[in-house]
Amino acid sequence: MTDLGRVLVLAGGLSPEREVSLRSGRRLCDELDRIGVDVELRDVDGSTLPALDADPPAVVIPVLHGTSGEDGTIREVLDLYGLPYVGATPAACRGAFDKATAKAALSAAGIATPPAVTLPREAFHDLGAAALIDRVVTRLGLPLVVKPRAGGSAFGVGRVEDAGQLAEALMACFGYHDCALIERAVAGVEIAVGVVDTGDGPVTLPAVEIQPVTGVYDYAARYTPGATTFHIPARLDEDVLRAAAAAAVAAHRVLDLRDLSRTDLIIDADGVAQFLEVNVAPGLTATSTWPMALKAAGLDLAVVCRDLAALASRRAAG
Repeated sequence: MTDLGRVLVLAGGLSPEREVSLRSGRRLCDELDRIGVDVELRDVDGSTLPALDADPPAVVIPVLHGTSGEDGTIREVLDLYGLPYVGATPAACRGAFDKATAKAALSAAGIATPPAVTLPREAFHDLGAAALIDRVVTRLGLPLVVKPRAGGSAFGVGRVEDAGQLAEALMACFGYHDCALIERAVAGVEIAVGVVDTGDGPVTLPAVEIQPVTGVYDYAARYTPGATTFHIPARLDEDVLRAAAAAAVAAHRVLDLRDLSRTDLIIDADGVAQFLEVNVAPGLTATSTWPMALKAAGLDLAVVCRDLAALASRRAAG
């Protein structure tokens, strides 16, 4: 392997997912350092742009989560500075980060996804919350899942068992985004399917079955060791696993992603893989499913990320 030069890992930032991002960044730096990569971790703040200008790295690996990290912003900035980076383009990030846009694209491509409506805060204020809530429940039924149109780590996500809970769930959601995606809740097995592409096309990693102790895969269940049991590979029939893998590759291709992604799905009672959302910067913490799946596939996190960084450098060189 040709020397990469200095690899800059960007983490932190100011989104609600800051702490998760920093944990991902620290772990990645430790892993890359272990195999001899010259790596630096930078917490994104007001000093970042002067540093990029004064001492440009050879390649950047963004592990920022949430707004500015996964919505394309940091990739636009890196493009402005002419710096190669691992991961999707700004335009692809925008399409994937917007859950409603991603769901529509995957539905058009023939991938199942739970029925949903997307409404901004202003609609409930201007048109009348009670009437609108009644119509949403009539259209989608119960139970429902309310989530911010864009965001991650389950911030602002709430489950609604009866119509009387919907207003409160919407208010919690609007604390993180001014637009809510209200989705029919689907009972089934929740799984995460990672994708990696080191230059030969997207390949899926073993599906990770997610079984939170409390039954709810919220922020605490995602990042507290022992709060969730993970089964790798997921305890599903082979044909279901193949369909889930196909859905993850479809999400990666349809949304024009590159290098890596993670698709979250729920397998319903009929064994159908229903698309929930896709992540362009999967978490790399000790409880994150993408590195778990890498390990289950016999792959080394550091080596894979080094190879993705090398690929980004070659891509920039033309």
